[in-house]
Formats: sequence, C-alpha cells, structure tokens
Amino acid sequence: MRLSTIVLAGSAALVLAGCAGGGPFNRQRPDEFAVARNAPLVVPPDFAMAPPRPGQAETGSDPRAEALQALFGGPQPRSAVEQSVLQVAGADRARLGARSTVGDPQTQVVNRGTLVQTINQLPEGDGREASVSVLQ
Repeated sequence: MRLSTIVLAGSAALVLAGCAGGGPFNRQRPDEFAVARNAPLVVPPDFAMAPPRPGQAETGSDPRAEALQALFGGPQPRSAVEQSVLQVAGADRARLGARSTVGDPQTQVVNRGTLVQTINQLPEGDGREASVSVLQ
C-alpha cells in the first residue's frame, strides 16, 4: 500500500511538472491577423434598386429558371457521337409522351419469361422478405 501511494504521488508530481513548462502548447505561432490586412467595407456602386410596391406584380423572371441557367448554362450543342447514337436509336421517331405511357396497364410489352414476372411480383422492401428461387 505504501509503495503504491509513493508511485502514485510521484507520477502525479511528474505530470504536474510537465504541465508547468507548457510543453508543445507554449510555442510561438504567427498571428493570422498580422499576415494580411482586412479590406475596408465599401458600398456597391449601383444602389438604385427600388423596393417593391404592395399589390404590384413581379416584373422579374422565374428564380428557378435563373438557377438552372446559372448551374448548367443552358442547352449545350450535341457532339457528333451523340447525334449519331440518337439517329441510330431512332430518336426522331419516338412518340411524344412515351414515358407517360410506359406504366399504363394497356401498354403491350414483350414477354421476357417467368423470371422477369417473378422479379416484378416480389414485395418491396429491404430484402429480408424479398426472395426468389429459380428452377432450371
């Protein structure tokens, strides 16, 4: 008991002595504000905007369209490879609204066999209850 008390007191004294010197936390660091001066605040030169009047309709454009224009820059020209792929795929012969009629029950589709039908009839979920066995 006496030996453990002496060891504990000695370790505490060493730890406290190490903190007194500052160690790696007391070194000189550069001042980040002394490196560069802050630029002075200035008022923008064009400050001629008028506040909106109550009851008056907005004259600005659609903010969503402005955001899309800023993000994507508008429609881009298609490359020669993309044009040839679209031509081979028959993009000019596609029906308008084809995406809307794909999920329609009256749409006729090609029968791909029982495997695809079984996969389509599986319950939705994270996979614990969705399982299938295929006989060959």
